Amino acid sequence: MECDSLKHLPLHIASDKGHVEIVKSLVAANPETCLARDRDGRTPLHLAAIKGRSDVVKELVQAQPHAARVMVQQDTILHLCVKHNHQLEVLKLLIEVLIVDHEFINSKDAHGNTILHIGVADKQVETVRFLLLNTTIEVNSTNTNGETPLDILAQVPKDLTYQQIMLSLSRAGAVEAKPHSLINQIPTNIRNNMGLDRVAYHHSKDGSSNYEDWLDRKRNSLMVVASLIATMAFQAGVNPPSGVWQENSSNNDPLRANPPSGVWQQDSPNNDPLHMAGYAIMASNHQTLYHIFLICNTVGFVSTLSIILLLISGLPFLKHRVFLWLLMAIMWIATTSMSLTYLVSIWVVTPTPESKSFRWVAEGIILVWIGLMTLLVVGHTIRVIGIALRGFRNLLLP
Repeated sequence: MECDSLKHLPLHIASDKGHVEIVKSLVAANPETCLARDRDGRTPLHLAAIKGRSDVVKELVQAQPHAARVMVQQDTILHLCVKHNHQLEVLKLLIEVLIVDHEFINSKDAHGNTILHIGVADKQVETVRFLLLNTTIEVNSTNTNGETPLDILAQVPKDLTYQQIMLSLSRAGAVEAKPHSLINQIPTNIRNNMGLDRVAYHHSKDGSSNYEDWLDRKRNSLMVVASLIATMAFQAGVNPPSGVWQENSSNNDPLRANPPSGVWQQDSPNNDPLHMAGYAIMASNHQTLYHIFLICNTVGFVSTLSIILLLISGLPFLKHRVFLWLLMAIMWIATTSMSLTYLVSIWVVTPTPESKSFRWVAEGIILVWIGLMTLLVVGHTIRVIGIALRGFRNLLLP
């Protein structure tokens, strides 16, 4: 039978294209062609598996089961399924039809990687779960570099997929040949269910890099949020709600406000000393609310500046959880102050009585949010007090 320049037989081409009926006819005419190799050493079954042609794979395996055992440069057909385009369905079909034995499922490629190593490196969540739950794959097999699948996982970007694979491996009893303290990456609630609390606590107490990385991420997040709130507070201070008076008042012409925000104000008495160019209109029309606005905005501004100053100070106690809790408490003060600032601003610039109902809705939402934040801070405070009391008790008791 003739072949092309790539040593492809008609069965190779039909298998690659997924032409099931043609494959059936060719296999019926000459079943031995299932074992024919092309220039790269691939059989028609290899090409069908790489392209995900599950119907063709089924026909070829039934016609010539031994074709599934042919290897390509130390890669089994299972390796090809995992390495090429995440062919999970074909992998499931092969394992089901072939009734793969323990030795074959744990075959290694030229680098000593099993299909579990490859699935972890490529972050194939479903493939990893299937192998761990439905096969006898060795979860702690090592490659030529002495790395287990858990060691491979430590080298990939850390995202949601990473977390899912790590949990699957941990539940299957995976260990690290090269310690990376991956157990610290598991969320607290799942660690509780898995009984891993003591391990995680030990890692954090001995100052591992993961614990310090976690603190660094928290501090960086606080720095970003504090900078944004400080910018908002500064802008609100120099550009108060309703704007500022555009010119001084005169005895002959009553002042009318023309603030940058476009909010129109009523004529005001000529003898009001607050009607000076650059002065806040709100200070004249809503003196009490303006004082509240200034206090809340200033508290938010100073609080965030304090957070920024503490974070860049480089003090040695920055690495303790208590300090992080202190920063969170200051951030609560800042966010609450800015919420009240927003509430006062809405009250001032919203006309009444037409939009009175809207104002009450806005007030209700802000107050509910502040209440929830208060509960959160109180909960953290109780937790910190409990930790402090336990530490004090441990000091007193031998």
